[in-house]
Amino acid sequence: MRLLIVEDNPDLAGWLGRALTQARYTVDVAHDGEEAEEMLAVADYAAMVLDLSLPKIDGMTLLRNIRRAGNKTPVIILTANASLDGRVAGLDAGADDYLAKPFELPELEARLRALIRRGHDLANPEITVGDLTLHSATRQFFLGGTLLALTPREHSVLEFLILRSGTPVSKSALLQSVFGFDADVDPSTIELYVHRLRKKIEGASVEIATLRGLGYLLRAL
Repeated sequence: MRLLIVEDNPDLAGWLGRALTQARYTVDVAHDGEEAEEMLAVADYAAMVLDLSLPKIDGMTLLRNIRRAGNKTPVIILTANASLDGRVAGLDAGADDYLAKPFELPELEARLRALIRRGHDLANPEITVGDLTLHSATRQFFLGGTLLALTPREHSVLEFLILRSGTPVSKSALLQSVFGFDADVDPSTIELYVHRLRKKIEGASVEIATLRGLGYLLRAL
C-alpha cells in the first residue's frame, strides 16, 4: 500500500518514511508542494500525510488544487497549528483528518488505517476472498483461519490485489504500489512475488489468475 508524505523538514520526513516502511507501507516523500503536486498527478496513493508549512506551494493550496482536479486521495494534515480555526480551514479545504504536532506514531498509523478503510469503502473490517482474509485493522492475512507468513513485499502485492479483488490489476500498477519512485526495479520482479504468493496459497479456495493483456486477478475458486 503506497503513501505520500509531504513534509519539508528532512529529519521528520526521514523518520516518518522509515517508520511507515517498517509498518509495511510503500512510502514516497515530497519536500515541497510543487513536487507533491507532480507526484500526485502521475501516481495513485492510498493516503497522503500533509504538512501545511511547505515551500513553493503551501499545504492548504496544494490540497485545494488537487481537490479541484478531482483527486480523492485521503489526506491527513500534520501541523503545529492545532487551533479550531486551523482545523476547520483544513477540513473545509478537503482534508479528511487532522493531527497536531507533536504526535505519537501509533495514533498516526491508526488514523491512516481508518482513512484507507474509508477510502476503499470498507464497512466490514475484514475482506475475504475464498478462504483468504485480510483483517484491515491489523493488516494481517489469514488463510483458512491460520496466519499467513509473508515478506513485506509479498504482503504489499497481496494487499493491493485483495483491495481490488474481482478487478484485473496491471503489472505496472502493482509495480507502482509496491515500489516507490526511487526504486530502479525490473517489471519482471512482480512476476517473482506473484509466483511466491501462488505457492503460499496453493490448495486454498483462492487464486491469483493471469489475464493476458490485463494483468492479475485475485478471485475465489
